[in-house]
Amino acid sequence: MNQMMQFLRQIPGKLGGNSYSSIANQNDPSNVAFLRQLQREIKKQDVLELPFAKLNLVVFDIETTGFYPHKGDQILSIGAVKIREGRVIEEEFFYSLVYSEIGPSEEITALTGITKKDLELAPSMSKVLTDFFQYVKSDPLIAHHANHERNFMQHVTWSVLKTRFEHRVIDTSFLTKIVEPMTSMVTLDEWCHYLGITIEHRHHALHDAIATAKLWVESAQLVQEKGFHHLRDVYTYLASQK
Repeated sequence: MNQMMQFLRQIPGKLGGNSYSSIANQNDPSNVAFLRQLQREIKKQDVLELPFAKLNLVVFDIETTGFYPHKGDQILSIGAVKIREGRVIEEEFFYSLVYSEIGPSEEITALTGITKKDLELAPSMSKVLTDFFQYVKSDPLIAHHANHERNFMQHVTWSVLKTRFEHRVIDTSFLTKIVEPMTSMVTLDEWCHYLGITIEHRHHALHDAIATAKLWVESAQLVQEKGFHHLRDVYTYLASQK
């Protein structure tokens, strides 16, 4: 994992636009066509009855300047990792900082380690989003506290690429509610500690994504032991508990 951190520090950036809106018109027509094809593929998918071991998933995490994208908070970085046949494929990861002229607050820098200089050398949001969707393709997405990721992705995909964010985003809580239905555990730290999962670098988008992926894989194994075979089983059960 130390080698991965050294690699991430060496990722070159590109000077991009200075705001989400100002780069919206820079989209390559081929990228727009790709996204539209992706949306068609997503609408055709029915992953609810695929066995957990057959699900192709992408687990992702974002670091942001705050919690409210519609009030100006922005994405600082995106990290993601794939799950194939119930295994986290750490070597096939995605990670990028996102260009901004405005540096994060001192509190966010202290939390994430991301500085204004880092963001000034990073690719534009348009480039990062396009690369991210190329990486994800039509796979369902997994996130911890998924509403945060979903809200930002919906906002920025429309603001930058002028298209809707159509990917299915599944919250880890869909499984953890079954693993320990009476628990008060909420945070990624609490769940990882409970399941013996180490987070190499907390509040780093890639390392949080890897930890979340391990949480999903472990939880999927535990719910299967309880007789849940696919997502439809999980959704049906959770709906019956309301």
